[in-house]
Amino acid sequence: MKHALSVTREQDFSAWYQAVISEADMAEESGVRGCMVIRPWGYGIWERMQKLLDDRIKATGHENCYFPLFIPLSYFEKEAEHVDGFAKEMAVVTHHRLIQKDGRLVPDPDAKLEEPLVVRPTSETVIGAAFSRWVQSWRDLPVLINQWANVVRWEMRTRMFLRTAEFLWQEGHTAHASVEEAMEETLKMLEVYRGFAEECVALPVIAGEKPENERFPGAVATYSIEAMMQDGKALQAGTSHFLGTTFSSAQNIKFQNAEGQQELAQTTSWGMSTRMIGGLIMVHGDDDGLRVPPRIAPYQVVVVPMLRDTDEDAAILDYCGDLVAELNRQDVFREPVRALLDRRPAKAANKRWGWVKKGAPIVIEVGGRDVAGGNVSVIRRDRLYREDGKLDSRIVAKGEFLGAATGMLEEIQQALFSDAQARLLGNIDKSVTSLDGLKAYFGASKKPGWALVQWARPTGATLDKVVEWLKGEKLTLRNVPSDAEAADGVCVFTGEKAVERVLVGRSY
Repeated sequence: MKHALSVTREQDFSAWYQAVISEADMAEESGVRGCMVIRPWGYGIWERMQKLLDDRIKATGHENCYFPLFIPLSYFEKEAEHVDGFAKEMAVVTHHRLIQKDGRLVPDPDAKLEEPLVVRPTSETVIGAAFSRWVQSWRDLPVLINQWANVVRWEMRTRMFLRTAEFLWQEGHTAHASVEEAMEETLKMLEVYRGFAEECVALPVIAGEKPENERFPGAVATYSIEAMMQDGKALQAGTSHFLGTTFSSAQNIKFQNAEGQQELAQTTSWGMSTRMIGGLIMVHGDDDGLRVPPRIAPYQVVVVPMLRDTDEDAAILDYCGDLVAELNRQDVFREPVRALLDRRPAKAANKRWGWVKKGAPIVIEVGGRDVAGGNVSVIRRDRLYREDGKLDSRIVAKGEFLGAATGMLEEIQQALFSDAQARLLGNIDKSVTSLDGLKAYFGASKKPGWALVQWARPTGATLDKVVEWLKGEKLTLRNVPSDAEAADGVCVFTGEKAVERVLVGRSY
């Protein structure tokens, strides 16, 4: 069967991923290493994600704010573990002016900054400094804020949406009076992420705690949602961190409790980024391009008029305009339907396949015969072909389609989730009980999925040896699923009595 993309997932998954981004007009190279131009369709998906996640964040009592892009180096120096975790990725501003020298622009030696400024890799330090000013009494707590921003981490190996030097994200930061409140916040936001991923992006995930070696620098505990890509690799799709007093101690975030004593605040942070778009591509994409779940699609229904530069073109456009107007008056997922009339002066077939590659959930084609018969031709992006391999374009009455459109969008949303969930659950092996077995499992297939194994939660030198072995096999510990069965055997890595089960897999 011939597909819209020049490379298939089976042939070369990495090249296929890049082809989807290019052919779906999602993003392109910017001329700056590791940075990308996010094109309107890709940014439209991000805007939908941003709106739906922002609504959920605000529903939990958080307020949006904004902090500077530049952070004094001294802020990082106060927290050794944190700065060590990001030191190799930091971009630093040292001068504030350029001059001409020998025909070139160079930093002006007289414009050197008194203190270097780090381009924001994350904001715990600068927000902690603000919290120290805002929090004086137990009455000032909790502080619940979130910001939508860009961050810079100077990655050595970059890939669009998955790992770029600059990316977009939201980062939440909170301060609390007690450990219990902070832990409740950490887990609450993990659940916000899980619900958003599964209900909006149709991305099934496993939620759980990260092992010690995978914690965010400076965190007491890190929790994540892990998604499985079609090649079996894991993608960390969101994280929530209990920071304890690590940053409040460094930033002097103290408050007077109800008894009049001074205490350090307990803080949290949590974030989700444009990496989620990479996950969307690798979970839902097929050999014809992207498939976008209706809840996050910039346009849920695209109407393509089949124009031929004849007298009937005006009637076709009027018919299509009425169709779009009627669709936009309907509601789905508690929002108005987002329908678009594609008026571009291009061949209908080219426009159709362009929207197929972009992943618009429903593509409607309307020609002169459709207008005469009161019909439309319907293409569902979640099931593009018939059993005989031909494009599944179904002619239905206009009124029938209008009556079924919202239900169809709901079906597509659920179908994408169900397919991805079946793939996730069907590719987690729970039978591995030894290192040899683990090695054999990941060596038996190019797309092996994950293994859920018994885990003793080792620390120190023992954990270092485990991590070293995993690196040698190009494996990582993902998380300890919160809903996993209780441990009942010995740790695969140490032979000691297991206390929980941990996911092992290859990852992005």
